[in-house]
Amino acid sequence: MVHNFKTDLTIDWCPGCGDFGIVTAITQALTELKIEPTDAVAVSGIGCSGKTPHYLNIAGVHTLHGRSVPYATGIKLSNPKLKVLVTGGDGDMMGIGAGHLVAEGRRNSGIVIMMYDNEVYGLTKGQAAPTMPYGEKTKSLTKPNVFHRLNPIAIALSAGYSMVARGFSFDMKQLKEIIKTALNHPGSTFIDILQPCPTYNNVNTMEWYKERVYKLDSDSSWNPVVTKQNTDRAGAVFAKALEKAQEWGDKIPTGIFYQNLTIEPFTERIAKSVPNYLETSPADQVIATADGYTVVDPEKTFEDRIIG
Repeated sequence: MVHNFKTDLTIDWCPGCGDFGIVTAITQALTELKIEPTDAVAVSGIGCSGKTPHYLNIAGVHTLHGRSVPYATGIKLSNPKLKVLVTGGDGDMMGIGAGHLVAEGRRNSGIVIMMYDNEVYGLTKGQAAPTMPYGEKTKSLTKPNVFHRLNPIAIALSAGYSMVARGFSFDMKQLKEIIKTALNHPGSTFIDILQPCPTYNNVNTMEWYKERVYKLDSDSSWNPVVTKQNTDRAGAVFAKALEKAQEWGDKIPTGIFYQNLTIEPFTERIAKSVPNYLETSPADQVIATADGYTVVDPEKTFEDRIIG
């Protein structure tokens, strides 16, 4: 059965915003993978990107600024069977939420994080986001940016994400394929999605990006995937990904930088110490009666861990 993953709500992003392309790529990916709407959930923070769950016909949560990643991690750990998508802006992810973003890289829970990267805080009128280069002057700034730019790809690689990629909102075909790969990836994925903000950023426009972006797989020798059969090349693949992450300016690479299928997801690590966790996850368990009284016996649950 083919599902319609777009809601009937009127999308109120600014005309020309890259968010439209991102939502289209998400819905196409969900459709082509034949995912049931009840098997996926979208979590967002605050910002223009925060509206994304409102426009997707799946379960959605609109959380606090910078807190979408831990919320999504909780959902994934309570029900490992779900496909969990996180949509947040560069200010949300690289600013107030940066600590949570790094922590999830260590966990590798199995969520898909999509960072809408337009270099500005769009919803709060165009202040410089952590991804804006030093000295850049957009029409929304009274003076050139005084901070240096964070490198999202390098941060995600260093934090331990087992899949790291970059897409472009006006190349929906490539972005859709990246999202499909991420949804089937066992660990956590970070996707940096370049997108113009036509209202506040008159520097990094659609035309500006189109002159610079190129696909990593345009080089036939590019192979970012590490499997159990080729673990000996993991170090070289990571080093090459980190090298490509430094490219910014005249040439900006898009595609999958790194995908390591040998890194054990957090859910599987939990299953080693919690019997039947994957078969009967917390979301599947009865924890209270209809009257709200708990049916969980903490002492019995943790009897093998009680000391003394």
